Amino acid sequence: MINVEVVFALPDKATVMRVEVPKGSTAEEAVLKSGIVEKCPEIDMKSLTLGVWNRTCKLDTVLKEGDRVEIYRPLVADPKEARRRRADKAKEEGRANKITGAKVKSDDHD
Repeated sequence: MINVEVVFALPDKATVMRVEVPKGSTAEEAVLKSGIVEKCPEIDMKSLTLGVWNRTCKLDTVLKEGDRVEIYRPLVADPKEARRRRADKAKEEGRANKITGAKVKSDDHD
């Protein structure tokens, strides 16, 4: 048997469950055995994204003693789209060059 942690974090709180699983257990098996899904109904088992020590992993990743299995929430916004919107807003406000996107230098030191 090995001991692992299963973690699910929300902006205001984190749930950490310690669980003992048989050697050779997978990340998905540890999540199920921990009981965290019943404690945190926000977890969607159909679109489960997991990581071990801050590195995404497959559900069938075999765990080692002391591993920390992290359950990741889906992104609220697409990072590329958010970056694109910020860049467009900077161009509209004159903080960025409309063609190159480079930062516009201010001439406040006259």
